[in-house]
Amino acid sequence: MGYKSLAECVTDLEYHGHLIRIKEEVDPYLEMATIHLRVYEEQGPALFFEKIKGSKFPAVSNLFGTLERSRFMFRDSLPKVEQLVNLRSDPAKALKDPLKLPGLGLSALTALPLKQGLFKQVFKKTTISELPQIVNWPMDGGPFITMPQVYTEDPDKSGILNANLGMYRIQLAGNDYKLNEEIGLHYQIHRGIGVHQSKANAKGQPLKVSIFVGGPPSHPVAAVMPLPEGLSEMTFAGALGNRRFRYFYDDEGFCISADADFVITGTVYPHQTKPEGPFGDHLGYYSLMHPFPVMKVHNVYHRHDAIWSFTVVGRPPQEDTSFGALIHEITGSALPKEINGLKEVNAVDAAGVHPLLFAIGSERYTPYLKERRPQEILTIANHILGKNQLSLAKYLFIAAQEDNKDLSTQNLSAFLQHILSRIDLRRDLHFHTQTTIDTLDYSGTGLNSGSKVVFAAAGEIKRNLALEIKWNDLTGDLNTISLAIPGIVAVSGSAYTNDETAKNEINALIVALKGHDLNGIAIIVVCDDAPFVAKNINNLVWVTFTRSNPATDIHGVDEFIKDKHWGCEGPLIIDARKKPHHAPELIKDEAVEKRVDLIMQKRENI
Repeated sequence: MGYKSLAECVTDLEYHGHLIRIKEEVDPYLEMATIHLRVYEEQGPALFFEKIKGSKFPAVSNLFGTLERSRFMFRDSLPKVEQLVNLRSDPAKALKDPLKLPGLGLSALTALPLKQGLFKQVFKKTTISELPQIVNWPMDGGPFITMPQVYTEDPDKSGILNANLGMYRIQLAGNDYKLNEEIGLHYQIHRGIGVHQSKANAKGQPLKVSIFVGGPPSHPVAAVMPLPEGLSEMTFAGALGNRRFRYFYDDEGFCISADADFVITGTVYPHQTKPEGPFGDHLGYYSLMHPFPVMKVHNVYHRHDAIWSFTVVGRPPQEDTSFGALIHEITGSALPKEINGLKEVNAVDAAGVHPLLFAIGSERYTPYLKERRPQEILTIANHILGKNQLSLAKYLFIAAQEDNKDLSTQNLSAFLQHILSRIDLRRDLHFHTQTTIDTLDYSGTGLNSGSKVVFAAAGEIKRNLALEIKWNDLTGDLNTISLAIPGIVAVSGSAYTNDETAKNEINALIVALKGHDLNGIAIIVVCDDAPFVAKNINNLVWVTFTRSNPATDIHGVDEFIKDKHWGCEGPLIIDARKKPHHAPELIKDEAVEKRVDLIMQKRENI
């Protein structure tokens, strides 16, 4: 639908039964987030909060809480947008089959951003402190904008078609920020805004930043889309929303989204930072306090009917899971066209997205060998790990599609079993050490520092994965053993104290395993709570891959190094216990939970 505003979207969703109103006054400190989490967990409707304590503005959340609702909002434009993304991935397609793409050229043209001046009268001014001060988790460093669209222009090439629109979290208050004068920007330097800031720093000049909140739902989707080269976020927003991205510049030269509900303008000066965080993040833990760019606030604008848009970030699945499903639906066919031989790739949401990738590729390099082995899929793996945000992954499991035409990366348990039944642990693990990982991942050796490993499997089945544990008599603290899935065993270890003690404990485990029947066991996960890890596949991948750094936490029975290649004769051991340097996991506030219980009991339609 070509919504002109967020208010128009809210009205449409409410009319069709996709949104409910919460008329009672709700506290933005934890209560709004708790209600949101409860409703999302039940795959419920979008939520419109009419009265927010301490603010005159209403708010909406859970807009993208289900794929069904996202499809509904973009019901008139999704086919066209998928076609547009595919065209940008393969421009020759337009030349080969021009008649198969009727109207697309015109659609792309009408999606171009539209500069207008009449909208200046639409906006009024406010302050940061008057905005909804929403805090999602008890240890958060302050209120954050969780659904922003952050706009910057290239210092070398000004103009909206050379701009970047990204979704980076914004801290509104707390820490050392001067209220109403400063806010914090959290982003990774390789992202679009980081490139722009690097150029501005080189010139010794401040970078102008505009932060949009709200607006038509196509705008936040555009801010997180991994778009093909040459397709701007603003053009994509126009195509997806069936409405051109309207904008103007204010008197200070800042770009203003004419359809946004709120706009915060400000400048980021070279090398000026302040502590940002903590913040409950999508890995299920807090990202801790670190220095990030500080933005000097110039103006805060709002529409007369402004609605604050927010979401809650936490251990998956959350609203951004459904958000990601929409993005995958639009772009899912694009990445395999960019990487030769790649069939599909899945950034596993249950493991926090970035820590774990599953992929399927072709293995055509060894048709003449008696034993098929990973070769082409290793080339594909290197390409995947060099691709945009996929480069943040720590663990990549990749299989050859020739071994099972029906294999899917979406079925986590079946995919892991396919890999583990075929992998040669002496040969098929490939490490990348002393490299970069996600800034939000604290399992590594420092901020943004850690390692990666590729598990590659091609060829015939090498082991029949165990369906039961034939040993349960380990000594010491290793006395709770659970089969998680066929081939993977979880073992409860003592609390992790330090690296040296951990090495001794793992060595003791390896000695204790001697003489036991390990046939069919591919991976042993040492953890804090084996029954929890083995309870379901989501717990298994979340604990195993968010609480381990491959180079330091992977061990093996009868491990060896040959020609600088690491391998092991027996099962792999992954130490996935909580470490002292890890960030704390997200835990709800019980008092707030009880207050929300009362709110929910009064409302039968939530």
